[in-house]
Amino acid sequence: MLEVAGLEVAYGDVQAVWGIDFAVPAGRIVTLLGANGAGKTTTLRALSGLIRPRSGTIRFDGRDVTGAAPHAIVGLGLSHIPEGRHLWPGMSVRENLELGAFPGRARPHMTASLAWVFRLFPRLQERQSQLAGTLSGGEQQMLAIGRALMMRPRLLMLDEPSLGLAPLVVAELFRAIVCVNVEGVSVLLVEQNVHQALAIAHHGYVLETGRIATQGPAGALLDDPYIKEAYLGL
Repeated sequence: MLEVAGLEVAYGDVQAVWGIDFAVPAGRIVTLLGANGAGKTTTLRALSGLIRPRSGTIRFDGRDVTGAAPHAIVGLGLSHIPEGRHLWPGMSVRENLELGAFPGRARPHMTASLAWVFRLFPRLQERQSQLAGTLSGGEQQMLAIGRALMMRPRLLMLDEPSLGLAPLVVAELFRAIVCVNVEGVSVLLVEQNVHQALAIAHHGYVLETGRIATQGPAGALLDDPYIKEAYLGL
């Protein structure tokens, strides 16, 4: 579904990503792992059109989308949930969700999409009239995921969904990510919680200073001595 080849991204003269190759097959959960500054967020921003790559190609469902505008990429079915959520705090939960259905391919399905989101996150249904800015951190992350799902994505990209959240909330969010994947949405997950990410992923890539240091099936990475020592503290 998503194929990335030779991707290089720079901020002016400072290069952040160096010729990386990876893929997200249809129906799979793939995770990008690494420490702060490894290039994970930059990679997602390039994939969603927020940054123009210096070189390399990005293909989504066989179509070259390298350097395409963000709205065009969203229209093809790729939704990006950035770190920090970026909700509209002065609008209600329901209004935030409804605005997520702005792509033409998503508008006819708004009622069904709302039902889907409320089934995944019953708390959002309970708080649908509440202002987004008054929700807890975990509820705001649920809303950010729900808003992205309103776009009817074929590929969902999440940037650090567990950041700053309590373990019980994180478990609920990751359960929802698995449910979304089971229902046919491919997932690209950027996450510092390595154990949690590999527990739900099919495949993982480890970024270090903008380069892929290692990659493989999630189970194999969990058993890798280097991963255990460097990222799991074992």
